Amino acid sequence: MRDFEKISFEQFKKDVKDDKELYDEYMIPQRDSDYTAGYDILLLEDITIKPNEVMKLPTGLKCSMNKDEVLLLVVRSSMGFKYNIRLCNQVGVIDADYYNNPDNEGHIFVKIQNEGDKEVTIKKGDAIAQGIFMKYLITDSDNSLDIERRSDY
Repeated sequence: MRDFEKISFEQFKKDVKDDKELYDEYMIPQRDSDYTAGYDILLLEDITIKPNEVMKLPTGLKCSMNKDEVLLLVVRSSMGFKYNIRLCNQVGVIDADYYNNPDNEGHIFVKIQNEGDKEVTIKKGDAIAQGIFMKYLITDSDNSLDIERRSDY
């Protein structure tokens, strides 16, 4: 089973702000069509990012998935082509055991940088990144079955 969920309002108050209306109105990621791989992750609020500035943006989301899957986060191509915005880590990797971890419920953040020479304003509700689910393989000699889940530490 895989799915996006909102973090709890308590976690939202810690990571974003104490705004129940904003919490209630933001949307779970969706695909644009049957032919798209990525689930659009939308901005919670308007932002303005200066040239070379870095911003860590909360999404208000967490994600459950099967233990042999990963959620890859990539910048929306329009952000790179139009505005020269990139994810700081290029591709975010969200592992299955990040979900409901004791530190922050598995709240997903994206960290972006404006590599252009102009200030960029991006509006609330615009797609900043997209999430793509992938199965992954392990080596034949893998022994990670003996390691506890992140949330069991």
